[in-house]
Amino acid sequence: MIKDAEKFADQDKKAKEKIDARNNLDNYLHTMRNTINDKEKLAEKLDAVDKEKIKEVLKTHQDWYDAHPEAEKEEYEEHLKDITATCDPIIAKHYKAKGAEQPGAEQDGHEDL
Repeated sequence: MIKDAEKFADQDKKAKEKIDARNNLDNYLHTMRNTINDKEKLAEKLDAVDKEKIKEVLKTHQDWYDAHPEAEKEEYEEHLKDITATCDPIIAKHYKAKGAEQPGAEQDGHEDL
């Protein structure tokens, strides 16, 4: 029985990595979709062009995700990388602009004491 466990340990590890990669992609798709649709988050704060870019990339990758339930770990990781390359700079730009607008903040990021 121990020999069987050792024999299948590598397969189990690969299966877990694949499931983790799939879940990471699914979680990112879900989180980003909620972020751009939730009025308390960014739904009304993103400009139309940026919001449309995010929606397009989410739809493209969600369609791929739904059509490839048995894809390999590397494929899931590549799709996640592609999505984040589009979405993360847009979200970061929004938060950076939001931080610059906060009253009482100095240009160097320090408040007067």
